[in-house]
Amino acid sequence: MDVESGKPGRTSIPLPRGVALRLAVPAGVLAAVAGAFAYVGSVDPYEPGHYPVCPLLRFTGVYCPGCGGLRSAHAFVHGDLTAALHANAPAVLAYLGFAVLWTVWVIRTARGRPVRVDLGPVHLWTLGALLLVFTVVRNLPFGGWLLP
Repeated sequence: MDVESGKPGRTSIPLPRGVALRLAVPAGVLAAVAGAFAYVGSVDPYEPGHYPVCPLLRFTGVYCPGCGGLRSAHAFVHGDLTAALHANAPAVLAYLGFAVLWTVWVIRTARGRPVRVDLGPVHLWTLGALLLVFTVVRNLPFGGWLLP
C-alpha cells in the first residue's frame, strides 16, 4: 500500500533526513576507498615509475609487511584472487575485514546505535605478532613463496 495516497501499489519510503545525514560519513569513506581501488586498478603497479618504491626494501632489501599491497589491490580489483593472495595475503584479509567492518558500521549507524570496536591489548599484540612472523618468514629463504 502506498503510504502517501493509501492506494495499493509499490511503497517507496524515503530515508528520514537524520538517517541520511548519519550515513554521509560512511558513504564518504566508501567513496574514498572505492576511488583509491579504482585508481590502483587502472594504473598497473607492475610497470615501473607509477608508484614509489618501498623505502625499507630500497635501502635494506627487506620486504616489509606492506610490500606487494598495491599489486595485491590491483589483482583484487581485476578479480584475480590467487594473484592478490600471492602478492600480499594479509592485505587481502584487510580488504575483506574492511568490508565487514564498514557493513557493520553502516547498519549500526542507520539504526542510530554507536559503533564499537573493542580491540584489547591481546588482540593488538596478536595482530602485531602475526604481521611480524609474516614479515620474517617472507624474508627467509624458505618463505620465497610469500614474496610479491
